[in-house]
Amino acid sequence: MAVLHNRVNNDLLRRKIAASTEERVTLSFYKYHQFTDVQAFRDELYKAWQELGVLGRTFVASEGINAQISVPAVNWEAFKAHLYAYPIFEGLRLNLAIENNPKSFFRLRVAVRKKILSDGLNDAAFDVTNSGKHLNAAAFNALAQRGDAVIVDMRNHYESEVGHFIGAIRPDVDNFRESLPIVENLLKGKEEQPVLMYCTGGIRCEKASAWFRHRGFKEVYQLEGGIIEYARQVRSQGLENRFVGKNFVFDERLAEKITEDVISHCHQCGAPCDSHTNCRNQGCHLLFIQCPSCAEKYAGCCSESCREIAALPEAEQKALRKGKAQERKVFRKGRASHLRAPEQV
Repeated sequence: MAVLHNRVNNDLLRRKIAASTEERVTLSFYKYHQFTDVQAFRDELYKAWQELGVLGRTFVASEGINAQISVPAVNWEAFKAHLYAYPIFEGLRLNLAIENNPKSFFRLRVAVRKKILSDGLNDAAFDVTNSGKHLNAAAFNALAQRGDAVIVDMRNHYESEVGHFIGAIRPDVDNFRESLPIVENLLKGKEEQPVLMYCTGGIRCEKASAWFRHRGFKEVYQLEGGIIEYARQVRSQGLENRFVGKNFVFDERLAEKITEDVISHCHQCGAPCDSHTNCRNQGCHLLFIQCPSCAEKYAGCCSESCREIAALPEAEQKALRKGKAQERKVFRKGRASHLRAPEQV
């Protein structure tokens, strides 16, 4: 019987992928679709992808699938053949990474969730398929330059801090669930104006645009394929690039460079910097921006206290972490007094 879960220590898997010279293709895709037997579908995917050497993170729910993965280059055609063999995926757009990195993922995880995107919405209360009009890069650029158009970044604050579209509204939120009511409040009085939404690969806008149409906004548009596809079309078609900085991604790379502009600052010293990292103290693991100088000074940690803890033997660090719940923590102004808020630098 096939093992349908990873049983290897994550540190060992990280070391294995770090030492590997295998060429891999990093990509993402999503599809809203009503699955009847989610667990069976999840198990099918895991078994097939494990055999193909796929790594990455995939969420499956009764409403669809959301995947960020990497595939061995030698198995790329076999992977596509497997995926497109499902009628629901025939012709599905695969968002290939802008900066392909074979180290982007180190293990395979396919998880069953209540939703493929945590949005806090009651899908029965509105038509989730009535989404905004999809725009390619050229059409997005043209509409973005209209005087009455409102551009909205549907990503989190730490994503837009390192890169965003010119003139975009960027809500100060930690997650997508928070963003919907905050964005609606920011757009109050603009219900008759064109609203242009964008996110990393399109999935957040798919749901958000349907919600805002339900809430009475007349002209709602979304960037087809998100920032990833926009960057690809801009480069291949020689279009004006209205996105500046980096595109944050949720894998080991943490970002892809779209332009050479550095629009953010180190959260420790204030120097121009757009490199995110996680505090090396595993009991903290704060996501923040750190320049090379501060990385050396604090040994990859967010503070002196965390540096001291990270220098302890692993057994002592584990003892300090024992019994404490670990959660994803990201730097946000007002939440970490030892770090600088973006507007302070």
